[in-house]
Amino acid sequence: MDNQQEVREFLTSRRAKITPEQAGLASGSRRRVPGLRRSEVAALADMSVEYYAKLERGSLAGVSPAVLEAVARALRLDEAERAHLLHLAQAADGSDSLTRPRRRRAKGQWTPHPSLQWTLDAITAGPAFVRNGRMDVLAVNALGRAFYNDVYAAPHNQANLARFTFLDPAAHRFYPDWAPAADVTVAILRTEAGRNPHDKDLHDLVGELSTRCDEFRTRWGAHNVRHHGTGTKNFHHTAVGDLTLAFEGLEMAAEPGLTLTIYTAEPGSPSEESLRLLATWAATQEAGTPTRQTFH
Repeated sequence: MDNQQEVREFLTSRRAKITPEQAGLASGSRRRVPGLRRSEVAALADMSVEYYAKLERGSLAGVSPAVLEAVARALRLDEAERAHLLHLAQAADGSDSLTRPRRRRAKGQWTPHPSLQWTLDAITAGPAFVRNGRMDVLAVNALGRAFYNDVYAAPHNQANLARFTFLDPAAHRFYPDWAPAADVTVAILRTEAGRNPHDKDLHDLVGELSTRCDEFRTRWGAHNVRHHGTGTKNFHHTAVGDLTLAFEGLEMAAEPGLTLTIYTAEPGSPSEESLRLLATWAATQEAGTPTRQTFH
């Protein structure tokens, strides 16, 4: 991806999101651009308009951490956005290991270490899986495979959650709150693009989704990023119905770039019972028992 274009579009999009009132400035009556003017960001960051304009044109090579922090503060960037700006600056310098080509970990070429699969298999109360930054599902426990039955059911999804979200009609049923789920999916891919800009597989995936899905292309152009570590999501599974699940995403120290995600239900809730029913359904599928039954 073109680093200067990425920087330019990211900074411009962040500037457009901030109102003068949010920045403590007078709004005025004749504003031709949404959000802040370049001159206002420059003043908030305590730098010349010319210098900030140079940064916003994409010239981050050699920029000091203090300047990046000043820009982040002026643009009111959150933690994920600050990290993304840092990654873009590192890519411009070519000086940080995160921006160098990492060993490619295509899902068809990577096999989880036996102890990792044992760990996943030991998690029996909720779906658990390992994914990379492209949202390929690389390893999964039995309940996770049953949970993502729709993802695995269509070969064209290639066990990729982004491809499933935007190209498989089943995703709109599986995610009752589809739009927020789509937003998160793109933000994760955007974050990965900043962290690992040399990932050809990611470039190819983004190109495919941009070409085939307007919803993806619009979201990709928004340049939103986020850290996706914990939260609650709603799902609808064909076998057990509605589920409200909490999740925790854990970065894997032994496998940089991979995330272990575990879903769980509130104890005593209907969703906890639905997960038990899903485990029963999964067992019947694994045993090869022909069934079309649902449990909801």
